[in-house]
Amino acid sequence: MLAALSGGVDSAVAAARAVDAGHDVVGVHMALSRSRAQHRNGSRGCCSLEDASDARRAADVLGIPYYVWDLSEEFTETVVADFVSEYAAGRTPNPCVRCNEHIKFSALLDRGIALGFDAVATGHYARISRGGPGGGDGVGAPSLHRSLDPLKDQSYVLAVMGAERLARSLFPLGDVASKEQVRAEAAARGLSVSAKPDSYDICFVADGDTQGFLRSHLGSRPGEIVDDAGDVIGAHDGAYAFTVGQRKGLQLPRPAADGRPRYVLEVDTEANRVIVGPDELLSVRDVVGRGVVWLAPDVPADTETEVTVQVRAHGEPQAATIRVAPGADGEEPELLVRLHAPLRGLAPGQSVVVYDGDRVLGQATVALTGRRALEHGRAAAPLGAGAPA
Repeated sequence: MLAALSGGVDSAVAAARAVDAGHDVVGVHMALSRSRAQHRNGSRGCCSLEDASDARRAADVLGIPYYVWDLSEEFTETVVADFVSEYAAGRTPNPCVRCNEHIKFSALLDRGIALGFDAVATGHYARISRGGPGGGDGVGAPSLHRSLDPLKDQSYVLAVMGAERLARSLFPLGDVASKEQVRAEAAARGLSVSAKPDSYDICFVADGDTQGFLRSHLGSRPGEIVDDAGDVIGAHDGAYAFTVGQRKGLQLPRPAADGRPRYVLEVDTEANRVIVGPDELLSVRDVVGRGVVWLAPDVPADTETEVTVQVRAHGEPQAATIRVAPGADGEEPELLVRLHAPLRGLAPGQSVVVYDGDRVLGQATVALTGRRALEHGRAAAPLGAGAPA
């Protein structure tokens, strides 16, 4: 079994637990940066030289072989390129979802399988059940569930991995009660990363300046900022630097007539315009998602189902009615979502993950929201009268 060692405390303890469980474990650190001189800046970023050294020390303590695999080309061509192109198209991507899809559970796992390994263990906070619903007698299709610790749950970013890769994955930290428990266990095992701060922000934008990163890749693209009536009220240097729901950084020359704050309602990259307006126009109930991944073979995806959905990594679950319907003109299936209560600031490009209790049923990438989603859904395959109006 491969153990993905990021250099942090979670992956180190996960590898230790895999060893304790009797697996023949080999530690692998993924080198994702093309700059071999990249250094960690406090708790910002990850996958730096310091992280690689910390991962090696953890492997030494655990007594397992350790290797560094250069996946920087795959990372740049998939995760970074997707991030830039999605913003250029006016969408708001989640790079952690794409990293799990293309790197940790594609490039890493697929390479490991080619070398004869049967599975990969990571420090993600989520649980896999190989029995019960979707898992039959323990040897059927596995099901993905939230972690025991709701504050650390990462099932949202793992839903994209698909059933085949889920079957070859192990999340040893899914049943821990808290991060403090993981740190205490690391200290007891003599792992020097026990007090290492968590990484946050986007790992390849270690200084936290996302707009600066995008500007360096996309350049200056001046355009108009208009209000919801279509009147020009300002200018921008690149529509890609804005995201739906944004309030700060609009730099408008004058306030709204009623004195209320304005928010980004839409990013129209074709017209190179940013549309802003009052916060009540941010609320939506209808969502269309594409790129559907369905993890629950025992739950009919084409039947209207009452579920909860989550649209942000640490967002609150929202009650909804969903159905997977055929796409228009023979295109891939679409996830139709009718939220039971309005939700603010939902942007194309985000992931919408479907839950039944703590079990993940599937996920899709938001393509349309609000009026556009409602009109599309009615034309394609409308949700029935049982959903809230």
